[in-house]
Amino acid sequence: MIRFLNVYLPTRLVALLLGETIMVLACFLLSSQLLLGPDMSLVLFYEDGWLKLAGLTLIIVLLSYYFDLYEPQTVSVPFQIFFRMLLVLGFSCFVLAAALFFWPELAIQPNLYALGFLMLTPALMLWRRTYVWMVNLPGFRERVYVLGDGEQARSVVELLRSRRDVGMEVVDWKTVGSDDPETRRSVWGAEINRLLAEKRPLHRVIVALENARNQMPVNELLQARLHGVLVERVGDVKERLVGKIQLDGLQPSNMFFGEGFRVKKTTQLTRVVVSGLVAGCILLLFLPFFPLVVLLVRLSSPGPIFFRQTRVGMAGKPFHVYKFRSMRTDAEAAGAKWAVKNDPRVTRVGVFLRKTRIDEIPQLWNVLRGDMGLVGPRPERPEFVPYLAENLPFYNLRHLIRPGLTGWAQVRYGYGSSLEQAREKLEYDLYYIKHMTLGLDLLVMFETVKTVVRRRGQ
Repeated sequence: MIRFLNVYLPTRLVALLLGETIMVLACFLLSSQLLLGPDMSLVLFYEDGWLKLAGLTLIIVLLSYYFDLYEPQTVSVPFQIFFRMLLVLGFSCFVLAAALFFWPELAIQPNLYALGFLMLTPALMLWRRTYVWMVNLPGFRERVYVLGDGEQARSVVELLRSRRDVGMEVVDWKTVGSDDPETRRSVWGAEINRLLAEKRPLHRVIVALENARNQMPVNELLQARLHGVLVERVGDVKERLVGKIQLDGLQPSNMFFGEGFRVKKTTQLTRVVVSGLVAGCILLLFLPFFPLVVLLVRLSSPGPIFFRQTRVGMAGKPFHVYKFRSMRTDAEAAGAKWAVKNDPRVTRVGVFLRKTRIDEIPQLWNVLRGDMGLVGPRPERPEFVPYLAENLPFYNLRHLIRPGLTGWAQVRYGYGSSLEQAREKLEYDLYYIKHMTLGLDLLVMFETVKTVVRRRGQ
C-alpha cells in the first residue's frame, strides 16, 4: 500500500487512478494531433493548450472520484461502473460547455474537445475491462495466511474478502478444535510450514490471536520471516485498510513506542491559524445566502433561528456551539438524547439543512473564537461524556485537541447514535489523532465536500 497524507491507499487504486489520468490526457492529445497536425506543439506550448487539457483532465478525474469510481468496494458491478463513467463524461461535457460559454478563450480548435470525448468513451471502457482482468490474475494477488481462529481472525478474513481492491487473497485460516496451547501452536506451526513448502509463494502472515501467550508458533513465524514473508499484527492491517485504530487489544504501550500520537504545539497553532482563515472566508461567501436560510428556518416551525447547545471541547472545557435550528423546539422535552438517522424531531427544512451541512455554518463562529477547528473529533454533549468515557477505553484522548466542524470519523463512518457506533467513531478519531497533520486535514475537508455534494450527511 502507498501512504499519502497519512492515509494508506491500495497500490491497485493508485495504478487505476494514474492509468485513467494518462488515458484521458492521451485521448485529448491524440485529438489535438489529428486536428492540428504540425501546429500541435505551437498551440500546446505557446497558447496554453497544455493547461487547458490538463484542467479538463483534472475535472474528469475529480468527477470520477465524486461518483465513487475509485472505490471498488462501493461500486463493483460492471454495469454500475460503465453507467457512472457515462455520467462522468456527460457531466464533464456540461461543465466544459458552461466554461466555454463564459470564457470562450478556453477553446483550442473547433471540434477538438468533441473528438477527444468521442475517443475517450470507448477508451475508458476498454481500460476498465483491462484493469479488472489484470488485477484478477494470480500473479497480481498477494497470498495471505491468517493465524488465529477467533473473532479477530474471522473479522480480518471477511474484510480482506470484501476488499478485493487491496489485492490480498486469503489462502487459509485454520480453526483448531482444541483449547490446549501446545496443540494450537503445533497445528498453526505445521500450517505455516506447509504453505512455505508450496510452489506458489506465501507473501504475508497476519497474526490475529486472541491470546498469544504459549500459542504463537514463534519458530515457524521466524522461518517465514527469513523466507521473505511479511508478518504483521491484525491491528496494523486493519489500521491501514480501514483507517481506524482497533480498540480491541489496544494497550498504552502501542502509543508509547509506536509512531504517531505526537500533538505538537506548533501543529496546534498552525491548525488554529489555518482554520480561522478558512472559516472567515467561508462566512464571507455565505453572507448573501444568510437571509434566505433565516427565512426558511422561520417558516419551517415556530421558534428561534439559531440553536445553542453546550459541548465538551479541548481539555474537557465546555463551550456553546451555534447552529441553524433544524428540530422542533420541543425536541428534548423528555431530556437529552442522541439524534438518530431520519430523526422524527427534525423539520422538513431541517432535513435539507442537515444533508447539506448548512445547519452547521454558524459553528464557523466557534472556529473563529478558537473553541473548535475545521477538522477534529466532533464535540460531544456533556450529558453523554461520562457514560462514554466509562464504557470506551481511551475516550478522553479526544479532548487532547480542539474538536472539529468536520472530522475523519464523519467522512469515513457517518452518524452514530448508540454506544457501539460511538465506539466505532472513536476508533476513527484515534486514527486521526495519531496521524494528525495539515495534509490529513486537507484530505478530510476534500472528502467533506464530496459528502455534502452527494448529500450523505445527517
